[in-house]
Amino acid sequence: MRCPICQSDAQRFGTNRNGSQRFRCVACKKTFSEKVDRLPGSHIPLAEVERVLQLLIEGCSVRSAERITGLHRDTILKLLVAAGEKCEKLMGRLIVNVPVKDVQCDEIWGFIQKKEKQIAVEDDPNYGDAYCFVAMETSTKLVLNFALGKRNQATTDIFIEGLRLATAHGRFQITSDGFASYRSAIPNTLEDRADFAQLVKVYRATPEGERRYSPAEVVSTEVVPVLGEPDPKKICTSHIERQNLTMRMQIRRLTRLTNAFSKKWENHWAALCLHFAYYNFVRIHRTLRVTPAIAAGITDRVWDLGDLLSTQI
Repeated sequence: MRCPICQSDAQRFGTNRNGSQRFRCVACKKTFSEKVDRLPGSHIPLAEVERVLQLLIEGCSVRSAERITGLHRDTILKLLVAAGEKCEKLMGRLIVNVPVKDVQCDEIWGFIQKKEKQIAVEDDPNYGDAYCFVAMETSTKLVLNFALGKRNQATTDIFIEGLRLATAHGRFQITSDGFASYRSAIPNTLEDRADFAQLVKVYRATPEGERRYSPAEVVSTEVVPVLGEPDPKKICTSHIERQNLTMRMQIRRLTRLTNAFSKKWENHWAALCLHFAYYNFVRIHRTLRVTPAIAAGITDRVWDLGDLLSTQI
């Protein structure tokens, strides 16, 4: 360690009250602390921030991360929101004009604070159902865009507008489930570049109790071409539905029948931003053997969690 004043050698000189190593210069006798990387606006060392975020990314709840790390749950949530904001800006800057060939869209259900049937008139409008709309390129597995909101036309329009910004001007095929709002949103926004079809699934009616613990059984499917000339061989939603499983396994607040559900919209959104940034840039896809961002040509290396937090936007 060298003195920042005179560049002479320095010796260890105890620690400060935060536990950081202090040094004293052998020449000028000045004392100084070891420089510790930190997330902007946080007093917690970056290594500790990465540790707690890694726990959240791998499916731990906030309170379990609190027990493991010793950080207070309110601190963990503040770190989550700060990291989510950085990840949102990062993806907004890097995932634009991406060449794509085959895109699949789906929505995954979650809720905030309470379930929709428990909502009162005076409750926050963000409470209740919170659907995450996701669009993924099937060959690179890159998540191109996602949106959070009610399962309605307004959220669908915002989602598809974001998908247009994320994709380049080449023609591609897009497949969704049978949700009716796609039938206007996609033709209105992507008519010049997309061939669009819906894969409508018909489910067997199940008793209420059985439906709580297992998905309904699909009894038939129907292909509905909507726009352009979609290739029948590519009309499929299996890849995006597998991504739904990844989300349920990695984001604790999306796990079914859990008490770790989101209490605030901001925390839910931050968790999604962190998950998708990590999925696109850090996590190596076992089929591709690279990250989706490398497969899509957005970057040429595997990132780590520190890169997501420290990259200048």
